[in-house]
Amino acid sequence: MDPVAMRALITRPREESEALAAALAARSIEALVEPLMEVHFLAPATLDLWGVQAILCTSGNGVRAVARASRERGVPLFAVGDATAARARAEGFAAVESAGGDVTDLIRLVAARLRPEEGALLHVAGNVVAGDLAAALSERGFTVERNILYEARPVASLSTIAVSALRSEAIAFALFFSPRTAAVFARLAGDAGVADRCGRITALSISAAARPACRRTAQSSGVARGVRSCPD
Repeated sequence: MDPVAMRALITRPREESEALAAALAARSIEALVEPLMEVHFLAPATLDLWGVQAILCTSGNGVRAVARASRERGVPLFAVGDATAARARAEGFAAVESAGGDVTDLIRLVAARLRPEEGALLHVAGNVVAGDLAAALSERGFTVERNILYEARPVASLSTIAVSALRSEAIAFALFFSPRTAAVFARLAGDAGVADRCGRITALSISAAARPACRRTAQSSGVARGVRSCPD
């Protein structure tokens, strides 16, 4: 396929898609940003970081949520991957470390860098989480508080632009950033009557953890060219 003709469908929220779309454009790949989740930030009455030795974020939305909830930027922040870490630095957090992968990598990094006796950990999360970060770290002796600061709600339907692009088989790649968004895509593609037009699309998942769900989605939505994974 001619690189100039390549088009990628980015399914994450628009604010998180801008840098990725620009990076793809630099490689002559046009991006169609089609958010499958709407993020709604929850405003806590208070977010007390006293005694917290580190903040754990498994998404850029988690970083945005804690930045909205507190002006504190001195508490170390551990991010699941490089994109989430970059968001934390952009929000002004002074000490940021990236696990460079998925939740398992984050658990490993935290266990290597921190000590349970030095204070609690705050996991900033959404209403749906992938993997049990708190339980895994609790088994290692850490005190972990999960604070739900945002909700990710599925959109009701695909946009007319996305449906048109899928129907005309103009999409070469579909990028999925969670098992949940992959499942939402399968359902919405079916609702729009374009599942049978997805046979030439290659599905790319954010990590190995999301790959099984993306593979099931690929099968149910007609995406036929396989599932590959890449780090955050």
